[in-house]
Amino acid sequence: MTWARHSSRPDPAEDQSRMAGVRAEEEVRLTLQNGRAARTVAGHASDALDCAELLAMLGLEGVQKKHAQRT
Repeated sequence: MTWARHSSRPDPAEDQSRMAGVRAEEEVRLTLQNGRAARTVAGHASDALDCAELLAMLGLEGVQKKHAQRT
């Protein structure tokens, strides 16, 4: 059995660009997911302190700050 060799190798710059795109898409998806989670927590919290504590427990305390900066 013979092995076929591919004469063209992937371009490292193209590979880096593709990975950067994937990372950017993942960051957007994660930001949306964390925002939904924060809104859900806020809707079920009894007061602002409870909300802040729950968000901190879930590691979502930065979501509140990012959302406040946008509005």
